[in-house]
Amino acid sequence: MPEMLTGLDGKLLLWIQEYLRNDVLTPFFIFITTLGNSGFLWIAVSAVLLAQKGTRKVGCMCLCALVLSFLFNNLFLKNFVGRARPFDTLEALVPLIRRPSDFSFPSGHTASSFAAAGVCYRKLPKKYGIPLLIMAALIGLSRLYLGVHYPSDVLFGMISGWFVGCAAEALIGLLTKRSEGENRR
Repeated sequence: MPEMLTGLDGKLLLWIQEYLRNDVLTPFFIFITTLGNSGFLWIAVSAVLLAQKGTRKVGCMCLCALVLSFLFNNLFLKNFVGRARPFDTLEALVPLIRRPSDFSFPSGHTASSFAAAGVCYRKLPKKYGIPLLIMAALIGLSRLYLGVHYPSDVLFGMISGWFVGCAAEALIGLLTKRSEGENRR
């Protein structure tokens, strides 16, 4: 990562630690980040969508987005970039949760959240999509508040998650179109 970006990232995290952390917000953000652990919330949302005939295709898209996000962001990019966690490079930064042991870039919590929430935002009525997108943003913000990701990790997680979700939509759309075409024969 370029030094200027890392410096700005670090200053923002230390500012959050100094001026935003407090006894009221800390339990809230710990709870929010826990919802994103292992994609728990998004797997649950996908299961609810899969259980209903009218939203089954969107549920498949969400699950596909989660799998693609895990493969691209967690398995490939994190290991390719190999960025250390901010608490390993900023002495003054104190993480508020157990220290993750994998690399920092990109934020897997944020990427998976925006992958699934983006699908829901684009494919479901806005009364469902908007709250899920807000939840995805809160999960990303929680990673900064808790001191386990740099802002650029979260920003790239948002962007990659959004595009991975689009790719999942296209893939499932193609597969279902092909399947429907074969069923007509």
